[in-house]
Amino acid sequence: MTTANGTVLERSLKRDRLIVIGGLSVVVALAAIYTVLGVGMSMSAITMTQMAIEMPGMMMAPVDWTPGYTLMIFIMWWVMMIAMMVPSAAPTVLLYAALARKNKNSDKPYAAVSIFLSGYLLVWGLFSLAATAVQWSLVSIGQMSGMMELTQAPLAGALLLAAGLYQVSPLKQACLRHCQHPVMFFMHNWKSGGLGALRMGMQNGWFCLGCCWVLMALLFVGGVMNLLWIAALAIFVGMEKLATGLPRLPMLSAVALILGGLTLAFS
Repeated sequence: MTTANGTVLERSLKRDRLIVIGGLSVVVALAAIYTVLGVGMSMSAITMTQMAIEMPGMMMAPVDWTPGYTLMIFIMWWVMMIAMMVPSAAPTVLLYAALARKNKNSDKPYAAVSIFLSGYLLVWGLFSLAATAVQWSLVSIGQMSGMMELTQAPLAGALLLAAGLYQVSPLKQACLRHCQHPVMFFMHNWKSGGLGALRMGMQNGWFCLGCCWVLMALLFVGGVMNLLWIAALAIFVGMEKLATGLPRLPMLSAVALILGGLTLAFS
């Protein structure tokens, strides 16, 4: 028999689920639009993708890395990470919303979810800061083209090779398990209150970063603003985290990345 309190809780959980899904969809949609339009860049990501397909290897004039341009590149990276990573993190966020409703945050679950997601995105903001620094370094030593991709095939091959080896590393697998099983994550890491939500969001973000940072670094290989490459990586990350019935996926991807890396390195 379902009690009155049980019915109210079930209705609240359903409403929370719809609201959280709607909120996440808006966040991802806005981030995707920003990325596609290449806001602040000299050309949109659509144009750069077309040029990469029609004129591969095309060089463009270098850009001066002023403070304003550096900030724009950092924002581009962060927004792109939001568009790529939030969809695969949605099950964890939805589970947290349900747990927050049932625990001490039941009077304001949406605030708790927002704080949790902010902690998760903060970690990817730190990654974006590091990616910006790496991109600036590559440009300064002439290893990155105006199309935002590595100019030297051996270096690109080495990065693919490293990504392939990392796919089957113990650290990768440990982080991936945390991402694939959010119930276990919350069982072992639950913290109450707003500060607890922020800490859990950041902790989950670190696991996610440990799982995917090398894959995100592959944007330097295919082109930071190449929409086809961005979509392919985002889809693969989603498959890794959500398709738990594919245990051989890491090994298959490792083989593909290693073969691709060796091909590029010795081309």
